[in-house]
Formats: sequence, C-alpha cells, structure tokens
Amino acid sequence: MAIRGFYGIGVEGISKPMNFGNLARSAHGFGASFIFTVAPATRIGTPKSDTTRSQDHLPWYSYDSVEEMHLPDECRLVGVELTQDAIELPSFRHPSRAAYVFGPEGGSLSPQMIDACEFVVKIPMSFCINVAMAGVVVMYDRMRSMGRFAERPVGAGGPIEPLKPHIHGKPTYSGGKRIGQRRGRGRRT
Repeated sequence: MAIRGFYGIGVEGISKPMNFGNLARSAHGFGASFIFTVAPATRIGTPKSDTTRSQDHLPWYSYDSVEEMHLPDECRLVGVELTQDAIELPSFRHPSRAAYVFGPEGGSLSPQMIDACEFVVKIPMSFCINVAMAGVVVMYDRMRSMGRFAERPVGAGGPIEPLKPHIHGKPTYSGGKRIGQRRGRGRRT
C-alpha cells in the first residue's frame, strides 16, 4: 500500500533503549523514511527490542540538541504531546512530508522542541502511554488517513466489496483547451 510523501519518527530525551528499539522497529514496519533521536538521556546503541535492526534499513540521525536538528527540506515537524491546546489526533490532517517527535518516558517535550514544532498533536487519552505505543498509534492514524483502503461496512466485519482500482480521470477542458496547458503546446494527434 503506497502513500505519497514521507515521514520520520523521533524522540527527544529518551532514556530507555528498549522503548526506542520498539519504536524504531514499528517505524520500520509502518514504512517510515527515517528515525532520529534528540538529546537522548542515555546511549541508545542497538536495542535488543529492535529485532528488525531498523538502523540497517532506515537512516538513523542522532542530534545533541534541538538547535542541531536538521530535517529534510519542506519536512514539517509535528510534536506529539498531551497538552491542553494540542490538536486531537483524529482531527489532524497529516502533512505529506512530516517528522513526528515524541517526548521522553515520564517527561514532556522541551519548550525548545515545542517551539520548533509547526504542529502539536495529542492522542485523546486521559494519561500518557509508552512512547513506542504512542508512536504506533500516530503511525497507524497516518496510514489510515492517507492510504487507500476498502470502505468499512456499516455492520461489524470486513469490507463487503474489495478496494476498487484507482481510475485516473479524463483531462479537464475549458473552452476547447486543456486546463493547465501551456501556450504553444497543442495536443498531438
């Protein structure tokens, strides 16, 4: 299942390598383009929980500070934090090019990271969950909202009809000219 765009998954101040390993493995499984750490509280290394060895398959960037962090051009930074003014994840439209950053276990994203984020979203829950679990929820929501899937049935169960293949529409014409057509370029016959 192809989704346009790309995304990365990262953490700030993480202190438990096993949690990062779970997050990295999930990012690899959900098709993330890169993973990153910012100011980890401990050396991450290669966590045993990352059974797919995601660093062998995805670029892995490590930054000592928020100021040092560099994202790809036009990549929009999305903080995931349980704050009162954050956008609830089910109401959030994911950017096609995004990097999602999660805070540390038992803590929050730093004020510097929050300032660097273009968006801050929250999973609508009454308390925080494990960083790897939060990452899975966000990645699933991105996949579900940006991918093509068969429609859910009205009743319980799976789709009644399979996903129909995408049909490219016919070119749009206005006044005999194809919309978006450049001057001097006619249709070939």
